[in-house]
Amino acid sequence: MMSKIMALPFIKGLDLCEQFFQEAVRPLLTHHFPNLRYAAGRLGGGSDVLGFDTPQSRDHDWGPRGTLFLAEAEFAELAPAISDMLKHELPFTFQGYPTHYGYHEDGTLNLQFTNERPLNHMIKLTTAVRFAQDYLALEAIRPLTPVEWLCLPSQILATVRYGRLFHDTLGQVTQLRQQLHWYPHDVWLYLLVGQWTRLGQEEVFVGRTGDVGDDLGSRIIASRQIRDLMRLAFLMEKQYAPYSKWFGSAFANLDCASQLILIFEQVWQASTWREREAALNEAYGFMAQWHNQLNLTEPLATEVDFFYERPYRIINCDQFTAALQQQITDPQVLALPRGLGNLDQLSDSTDILSKQNRFHHFKSLFDPGSSQLDS
Repeated sequence: MMSKIMALPFIKGLDLCEQFFQEAVRPLLTHHFPNLRYAAGRLGGGSDVLGFDTPQSRDHDWGPRGTLFLAEAEFAELAPAISDMLKHELPFTFQGYPTHYGYHEDGTLNLQFTNERPLNHMIKLTTAVRFAQDYLALEAIRPLTPVEWLCLPSQILATVRYGRLFHDTLGQVTQLRQQLHWYPHDVWLYLLVGQWTRLGQEEVFVGRTGDVGDDLGSRIIASRQIRDLMRLAFLMEKQYAPYSKWFGSAFANLDCASQLILIFEQVWQASTWREREAALNEAYGFMAQWHNQLNLTEPLATEVDFFYERPYRIINCDQFTAALQQQITDPQVLALPRGLGNLDQLSDSTDILSKQNRFHHFKSLFDPGSSQLDS
């Protein structure tokens, strides 16, 4: 069965889902529930939501699907009736793809051809508030506190911002997406501080490890610095970074990527720590000049210098953290532990960043009354 699916012409998942809604789902809703007010879209988990799906993606969690958002007051009554109607009236296939789903042993979805009803469709019914609670671990749709922003992984935020809303006569999902489009200004500054802090913590170690003959350690740290420079680039372009599988693909779409990748290649190809350090300093200089172009602070030095009296050259990332910190005026953001950043800057564990029921457990990290990480 999978070989039959793989033989079908590939269509990007977001396009497939939107066509499925417009041509198959929407007419049924209009006919059976003519007065229904709702929103419909493809938001949440899945490579297709971010636009990175390929023909290979069709083997799991992919296909004609979506989410219907109902009014909270009507959800209990209408959700079962709508779902049941779709089970019995959706077409068996759309664009050649089954609309019926089964499950792999690991619980992921797989498309299955059938000619029997009821269909196990993947039109999820919820409300905007329930979606916020279940997917974002937010108690309500309202402006977020700084700590709530910091506890939301950028992968999760990306799948809300970069997904697609097909229809919305309720307005709540549109409101939620507008709220989550990007961080408030001072939270953004705080994240920039956190990212420059991470870079500053290890900028000298590429030279120090190389100087003692630890070339492997120098290469590892250089790679870590490249990843953190990439994360800084996402922040500076005001784009949410996805998790590791699509991190490089998304970075390649940034405006700065064509220039930075050439510099990164020099770092990877360097045969000595001095060459590696010089290439990394070119990348730091690029970011420093970009920082000055953003006019977030007074212009800062973009040249490298020696690290005290030692033979290692750095750009001194601490100057950027200090200057950016001085621009923060929101009392709630100023009360946060300085330079700590958000969950993405603290961890790359999938078990933390993809488990919604765990986000809120990290709020105490940012509590100035209990945190021991404040400088």
